[in-house]
Amino acid sequence: MTKENNDILPPDEAIDRIWELADKIDICMFTTWDGHQQRSRPMSARVRRDENAIYFLTDLEGHKLQEVEKYPHVSLAWADNGGHKYAVIAGDAEVLNDRAKIEELWSSFDKAWWDDANDPQIRLLKVVPEDGEVWDSPNAVVAGVKMLVAAATGAKPDFGDTAKVRM
Repeated sequence: MTKENNDILPPDEAIDRIWELADKIDICMFTTWDGHQQRSRPMSARVRRDENAIYFLTDLEGHKLQEVEKYPHVSLAWADNGGHKYAVIAGDAEVLNDRAKIEELWSSFDKAWWDDANDPQIRLLKVVPEDGEVWDSPNAVVAGVKMLVAAATGAKPDFGDTAKVRM
């Protein structure tokens, strides 16, 4: 764990908080590497801490599957801007065609892209976390007050708990 500011979460608490935020926020920015640049896209995360995995349903078409197969290390970023809470997970991803898992993870929201879980175009992206970071900040009013106090006193503002951990 590295020190980011004055309030550092203990590693176990940071890991718990990262999993909690990832599950609560749902939509994350899924970032891949294509060999030349990073590419990010919003995706719905199916967080399964008991499996040490985060799953995504995706279509067989598109660049992200080729990017993951060639460069499996990805980054996932969740942002609760209103609550000033952020989590990032980096890990390795793999493309799966596990029809039973797709059926298990299927929700009614997925009908926006596919008719049902049996659509042969659906693939599963599975990410196994390696590293994580969390920024758990106070709300905007509290943050604003802390910035004013810091500006008046010359002290660095305390924006809440942070941690960088191995997962």
